[in-house]
Amino acid sequence: MSRIAIIGSGKIGSALATRFHAAGIAAVIANSRGPASLVDFTLRFGGTIKAVETEEALGSDIVILAMHFDAVPAAVGERGDWNGRIVVDATNAINFPDFTPRDLNGRLSTEVISELVPGARIVKAFNTLQAPILAADPKTGAGRRVLFLSGDDAGANGVIADLIHELGFFPIDLGPLSVGAPMQQFAGPLAKLTLLKD
Repeated sequence: MSRIAIIGSGKIGSALATRFHAAGIAAVIANSRGPASLVDFTLRFGGTIKAVETEEALGSDIVILAMHFDAVPAAVGERGDWNGRIVVDATNAINFPDFTPRDLNGRLSTEVISELVPGARIVKAFNTLQAPILAADPKTGAGRRVLFLSGDDAGANGVIADLIHELGFFPIDLGPLSVGAPMQQFAGPLAKLTLLKD
């Protein structure tokens, strides 16, 4: 079974930890302040979500980047080749405090992330739902909440689509990053869009 890590314990990281715990899927979590800062946070999850050092978390089979876009370079460091491990980009390139899209000179934010994790299979996911909605039960009376994903490696997309399904959401694979990522980015048409699939 793949080892899954969540990097970041803010709103999105916390929402993901909540859903992983609810689905009974084990994961580790790390932040820039170290495991000691996560003791109270992980208590609510029993043994499902465990706090570890960032270096250990980054060695996982699936690494979910659930942090501010600007924090990614410091978080991932210079690890060399990621050897085909999956990195999920759950970030949004946003200017704070005005919450406007970051100007990346025409580049996709996931393209920037991919350069920081050479050799990784990148999947864009978990970034279109607002944290309170992501944290809530995805199964509603009207159907399951939809989560979008995109990536250039079909195998990695399949792995994350299966994970999204296990978490209780309905996955929709948008295909390669060139097609899906522009729709998923903060200013894209799917950003903050809550859809249900019966």
